[in-house]
Amino acid sequence: MDKLHAERNVEWQTTSVSRRDRESRQAHGALAVWLTGLPGAGKSTLAVEAERCLHQAGKRTYVLDGDNLRHGLCRDLGFSADDRAENIRRAGEVARLFVDAGVIVLSAFISPFRFDRAKVRALFDAGDFIEVYCDCDPRICEIRDVKGLYRRARAGLISEYTGISSPYEPPRHPDVYVNTGKESLDACVDRIVRRVLHSLR
Repeated sequence: MDKLHAERNVEWQTTSVSRRDRESRQAHGALAVWLTGLPGAGKSTLAVEAERCLHQAGKRTYVLDGDNLRHGLCRDLGFSADDRAENIRRAGEVARLFVDAGVIVLSAFISPFRFDRAKVRALFDAGDFIEVYCDCDPRICEIRDVKGLYRRARAGLISEYTGISSPYEPPRHPDVYVNTGKESLDACVDRIVRRVLHSLR
């Protein structure tokens, strides 16, 4: 226990049912799949489609979507560097809880900074985390943007917008690479699902 938690009298409570117990009940392991990329790169679409495939294969799954979390758990956060870091920290902790519950959790977050993504990866044991880089030409991302967020960011109406006024740091060594601007949706989903199923063996 670190000093801060000791001062607050906070201790981690264990349960009588372990992660392995939960996994054995469903006959498959748990994983955190982290999809990162520019706005409009297709992260949420890939997460939803990959979940559908895995669910049909009898796997317990859940999608954590960046926009959805900002409606609830992260609704108090903005888009400053500090708020983005806290947003990803919270998302990572939630993903860790899902893995402990024995679930395959697919997390779709821009998560633009390598440092923040590395901190999320560090929450998991080796083999429990798969980073998926959803690469896409920014011009294609902007064409896909039905909300007009790229256009508004270029006009200065949205500050700290990733890809326009705030940088995106692509993963140097992602576990899975997909290019959603050059590959079909089915091809990208198939690569993700195959990696997940292989990692569960």
